[in-house]
Amino acid sequence: MSNHSTSPPMLRTADFHYDLPPELIASHPLEERTASRMLVIHRESGLIEHRNFADFPDYITPDDLLVLNDTKVVPARFFSNDGKIELLRVEEISHTRWRSMVRPGKKMKPGRTVEIGEATGTVVEVDEDGNRIIEWDQMPDPARGALALPHYMERDPEKLDDNRYQTTFAKEEGAIAAPTAGLHFTPELLEKLPHSFLTLHVGIGTFRPVKSELVTDHHMHSENFRLSPETASRLREKSGRTVAVGTTVTRVLEHLAEVQPDYPQATSGATDIFIYPPRKLKAVDALLTNFHLPESTLLMLVSAMAGKDLIMEAYRQAVAERYRFFSYGDCMLIL
Repeated sequence: MSNHSTSPPMLRTADFHYDLPPELIASHPLEERTASRMLVIHRESGLIEHRNFADFPDYITPDDLLVLNDTKVVPARFFSNDGKIELLRVEEISHTRWRSMVRPGKKMKPGRTVEIGEATGTVVEVDEDGNRIIEWDQMPDPARGALALPHYMERDPEKLDDNRYQTTFAKEEGAIAAPTAGLHFTPELLEKLPHSFLTLHVGIGTFRPVKSELVTDHHMHSENFRLSPETASRLREKSGRTVAVGTTVTRVLEHLAEVQPDYPQATSGATDIFIYPPRKLKAVDALLTNFHLPESTLLMLVSAMAGKDLIMEAYRQAVAERYRFFSYGDCMLIL
């Protein structure tokens, strides 16, 4: 007898596809951080509301705890002196040893060198993902680096991005990409809400497309995190909900809920947790997040939280209502 009736249907990456008109992709931020629209999903009833981010405090009680990611985006995109080689520093193994994505990669075989300012780097190995491990004779000047804006913005960084592609509470340097759900908050707004911070350095994996046909075949990237004693203790003591600001916060808290018998305890480490339906979330009760790319791991994560059908209906409505999508776009609150 086969037991097919009990196993969940095989989820395909294509099940998370939706059609997005390109003009709905936000390539620049709104003038005011708090001016975004906010789609609200009520999981229990299936109700979908169209509100504004300014209404966000209406959904938070004094017993809740907002958890935000205080990682700081660093300029990680560098060009060789002759402009022919583009480097994206994926990980700073040490000041003079970098793991980098390189374009064009074919030229940069082990033994080949690249010059950035006064620094000369030599490719010492190529890892399994095709990244180059580069050993520098001195640390390249950080001032020569630029922000690595997401490819879908289809533009180079401008002066305004130095401020706006960074949360107002960014503190711990190390991210390549911004934790974008946090971009909506001003210090004034945050001051009125019960909140605490953790750190997860958002890596380039956040933009990596899912290439496998089956969701279960996708290899999830790993990212480094830290949960402070203060935030762990706030999480233990709160009587209300844990409200994650962003998928990065969700990944850390859900990872810890899986691995710590007495969650939550202060710790640091790395997580490659991959959250997709029908997995149930254990640590996060509500989530504020931006809209995610079709067929992405982040769209799969929010589908695990709210159910795939409800999320896909919410995205259908967001497209119909002309919401702004992705990093500089509008947001969604899942209750």
